[in-house]
Amino acid sequence: MSKILVIDDDVDMCLLLKRFLSKNGYEVTLAHNGKKALEELENAEPNLVLCDFRLEDIDGKELLVKIKEKYPRTPVIIVTGYSDIKVAVDVMKLGAYDYVTKPLFPDEILLSIKTALQKSAAKQDNSTSTVIMPDDDLKNANRGKTITSGQYIFSDSAEFKNILKQIDLVSPTNYSILIYGESGSGKEAIAQEIHKRSKRKDMPFVAIDCGALSKELAGSELFGHEKGSFTGALNQKIGNFEIANGGTIFLDEVANLTYDVQVALLRVVQERKMRRIGGNKDIDLDVRIIIASNERLLDSARKGKFREDLYHRFNEFSIEVPPLRERKYDIMIFAKHFLRLTNEELNKNIRGFSPEVEAIFKTYVWPGNLRELKNVVKRATLLCDTEYIMPTVLPFEITNFTKLQFNETVEEATSIIQTKQFDIPAPPPTVVNTYTAPVVSEPVFTKQLEINEHSLKGASIDAEYEMIVEALRKANYNKSKAAKILNVDRKTLYNKMKQYKQFNSDL
Repeated sequence: MSKILVIDDDVDMCLLLKRFLSKNGYEVTLAHNGKKALEELENAEPNLVLCDFRLEDIDGKELLVKIKEKYPRTPVIIVTGYSDIKVAVDVMKLGAYDYVTKPLFPDEILLSIKTALQKSAAKQDNSTSTVIMPDDDLKNANRGKTITSGQYIFSDSAEFKNILKQIDLVSPTNYSILIYGESGSGKEAIAQEIHKRSKRKDMPFVAIDCGALSKELAGSELFGHEKGSFTGALNQKIGNFEIANGGTIFLDEVANLTYDVQVALLRVVQERKMRRIGGNKDIDLDVRIIIASNERLLDSARKGKFREDLYHRFNEFSIEVPPLRERKYDIMIFAKHFLRLTNEELNKNIRGFSPEVEAIFKTYVWPGNLRELKNVVKRATLLCDTEYIMPTVLPFEITNFTKLQFNETVEEATSIIQTKQFDIPAPPPTVVNTYTAPVVSEPVFTKQLEINEHSLKGASIDAEYEMIVEALRKANYNKSKAAKILNVDRKTLYNKMKQYKQFNSDL
């Protein structure tokens, strides 16, 4: 059950909110002044704070600063009777999650609380801090200079040196920036680094996950709305573009936005003006736009999923973030960084990783990139009762990665498709089938093929097999992605793989 701290000097309002939120499954603690609120924060350790902007003993901004200094991960929703854009921008800049005005409407406040708690829970695994500073521990432990951004770091590998050079080059400009990278590769950390090196560093940085926005509310979240503009618009809402005015807005997975929202976004990019949904007044914008995607937007544009004119507007400068599997040198640097953070969090003193674990980490392909590595290190640190993390505390799918590449179940994980024999006459006795064990991160495929040069059926099967193997490699052995590459459904791919297993007597 999530805990909520309600701070309001209006006793009746506090009791009303407590009854309402308790009925909706939350554990509620009340505080009627700033001093009591700070005490309850330490005692109750709430998951969210709902705070009135005007209190008798302390200003809402001052209290917000104190809360975020001590509890930076706790989302704070500010409540006030005044609809003032300047106040909204100020509190969001100071770290508030949301800003709502009185009178409070049950559906609106409940939606804001649920969304804040969901994003807060997700950020426990995926968060990136806005503070960037030298990491002395890592600099001593590893060669070269390392920069840390909360849960993420910029190492001194050639790949990241190149990225930092691009950041230095583009940060002082007002160019729109497109960041390409797989999920979990640290795109938001790069966007924050660009913001902090820009002239806008003292203004808001607002990050939006477009993939998490519902189709119905995406426009409202980005551009805001006027009261009564649509069903459920019970009050005026300030959009994220307006909140980010003067600063930087980061739109992650922008290809998920609907066509209508893309049209509105194009006007923002072209004219630097926007209009709230249901509004009749243009609002001038001075905001830098950084977008990120894990798919090529030009390809999406050619498929009709993304506006090509919008793509060209965004693509003033692009940065490629290579996946972790292509940066072998970085794997242990990040692993040690995450271990240090987890040691602090769990009050442990794990000294490092065994040589076997380091070898496993460098062999694994990390489809979830830094996010997956961080979660694996956190889990292993929690389970570890020795000085060094051993393979026994790693997830099964990582320690048995090579065996599981072609198999869905543990029972099938006892062998790999290393050879392939077709349903053809047996080869002469002098032919010896060979088996080559994998010694690199991806499996080594060898096959014995005795086939008549005029056997069209055998040739087509051989070509099909090679296409499947190549697709699996490109998809890092993710069968769903491989099926998309091959333009077949997942079930068809499974059936084909099973068909090839039947030709191999070892499977």
